[in-house]
Amino acid sequence: MNRRLFIQLTAGLSGIAGLGLSCKPGRRINGRIVGASSSAGHLLRDRKAAEPSSFSKKDLVIIGGGISGLSAARHLHANNFSDFVLLELENETGGNAASGNNELSQYPWGAHYIPTPNNDLAEYLQFLEECGVIVAKTSKGLPVYNDLYLCFDPQERLYINGRWQDGLIPHFGVSSAEVKQIDSFMKKMEEYRNMKDAAGLYAFAIPVDASSKEEQFLELDKMTMKEWLDKQGYTSRYLHQYVNYCSRDDFGTPHHQVSAWAGIHYFAGRKGKGKNAAHGDVLTWPEGNGFLAGHLKKDLKSQIRTNAMAIKVQLTKDGVSIDVMDTKTHNIERIQARHCIMAIPQFVAARLLQDNQRLETVHASLSYAPWMVANLKVGILEERSGAPLSWDNVLHDSPSLGYVEATHELLEQLPLKKNITYYLPLTDGTPSQERKRAQEKTIEAWTEEIMNDLEKIHPNIRDATEEVNVMIWGHAMAQPLTGTIHGDTRKKLSDSIDNKIHFAHTDLAGISIFEEAFYQGIGAAKKILQT
Repeated sequence: MNRRLFIQLTAGLSGIAGLGLSCKPGRRINGRIVGASSSAGHLLRDRKAAEPSSFSKKDLVIIGGGISGLSAARHLHANNFSDFVLLELENETGGNAASGNNELSQYPWGAHYIPTPNNDLAEYLQFLEECGVIVAKTSKGLPVYNDLYLCFDPQERLYINGRWQDGLIPHFGVSSAEVKQIDSFMKKMEEYRNMKDAAGLYAFAIPVDASSKEEQFLELDKMTMKEWLDKQGYTSRYLHQYVNYCSRDDFGTPHHQVSAWAGIHYFAGRKGKGKNAAHGDVLTWPEGNGFLAGHLKKDLKSQIRTNAMAIKVQLTKDGVSIDVMDTKTHNIERIQARHCIMAIPQFVAARLLQDNQRLETVHASLSYAPWMVANLKVGILEERSGAPLSWDNVLHDSPSLGYVEATHELLEQLPLKKNITYYLPLTDGTPSQERKRAQEKTIEAWTEEIMNDLEKIHPNIRDATEEVNVMIWGHAMAQPLTGTIHGDTRKKLSDSIDNKIHFAHTDLAGISIFEEAFYQGIGAAKKILQT
């Protein structure tokens, strides 16, 4: 029996099992708000001056254990540079690639997949070989991807006009005129995918800074994606809703705010090809990109210090002074280093440097999107008609992005219970308004909001859900608003200070994707090695 048939049959059984069930009045679903707490970060914002109680020396201090910091550390370690420490505020490294687990499986708390990598990213492809994601190469140099990590079929479905359809591009119940517009848009994106400038540079590349700088493309950064669609005569409501979903999915930003350059890059930046994978395929794991974060740090255990918050960074005559607070004991240590890599968001870096001018630049130019991610442990779900349960399950025109099934990638299926990960970019108000609302919201309120959304597709969701745990990402990613990609702010903020303090983070990359974080880290590490 193949996988798709198995899932169709179990989905049919789920529908039968779910019939006649109703939500029990007053039933309480277990759960809590977990993970990254704003309280530790606010120690930095609200802290009072304190003197260190201990002192040490290092060649290098890396601040931040997200993908950029881990990538920098890995590259240095691979080049025999070992006298460094990586400081991570939380209990675990990984940043937006964090993951969790229960008795059923691992599951993501953030980014949950990578698309097929572009074939010109040599260092990235080498890393994926180390991880066992690439298992061989053809005689023509095409990667062969591990079938266990290519997303299993069925990959994605969309709930639209009362039923499930295969794929996320709207077609069920969509008029022929709107389908024609959607097809035209997708063909235009394919043109952009292959487009090069006079110098042979791709119009839309990864990393972003490898893209063409011709004016015809730079102009796209001066308008929003919605403005571009309107200018091109794309009026289809379904197309606008689909593009809005894509913008919120990758950037945490609605399409009426995101830069048109970034919006088009979402569709046109990916060009990867393998023997068994095309640019539209994805690689994923039950724990999401936590799998990759784990491989980045596997040789760095002695150099990683968790629950360690940098509170002040200062240039000195001989290098850089970094004050570090243990978030459990509140003891402060001063580390004297030759170099420092600040692999953290720029609004945090500016505070550590006590640089008000830098902070004003950040506030004026960068905005950070808040997200809510929830993991639900569920029993058998009643299914609507149409395409069967998939890895990615999206509700058309919903405030959420739907959910991924973490247990979908397990070889041994657990048909009676599943872990599903629900994603909600908080985009109704301004980022600061949404952060405040999120901090004030209780687990009960979050659970009710999730149930109200998911019962549209699973009528028995309240009865089937055993547990809901929620994580709030207050500053999940920098938003690629108009002018962000090709303005001069990113370059200005990226420049090293006195060749001693270096920066690496996706808010300096333009868009928040794994490859950008990976290469931000390598770029900072190379500056250290060159010195």
